[in-house]
Amino acid sequence: MITGIYAALLGLLFVILSIRTIKSRRRNNIALGYGDAPDLVRAARVHANFAEYVPLALLLLYFLELSPAPGGLMHGLGIVLLASRIVHAYGVSQIDEDIRFRVAGMSGTFAVIVVASLGILVYRLI
Repeated sequence: MITGIYAALLGLLFVILSIRTIKSRRRNNIALGYGDAPDLVRAARVHANFAEYVPLALLLLYFLELSPAPGGLMHGLGIVLLASRIVHAYGVSQIDEDIRFRVAGMSGTFAVIVVASLGILVYRLI
């Protein structure tokens, strides 16, 4: 399954983001919440944002693949999702954030969710 490839890659990215958050908590000696640590706020929000959007996107990709969607479309959506989450994580992690990275990351993530959702509807209803 094509979705499995991107789920695995995104799973590894999730672990990396988790470790970054844990390291920031240890560095700032903050077990819960954010304290007064801007780097921890950013690391935790990158991690949380990933956890908020990626599961739904992967679920939609999975159902789209079962439709069955063409392999090229599935790889295209998987690559866009993976690249978007990397770009988002990079942008939001920066203390002097360049908002374009956040916008690009979220735009790509939303595009995958919308295209996959519409694809499922098209394949299943038409």
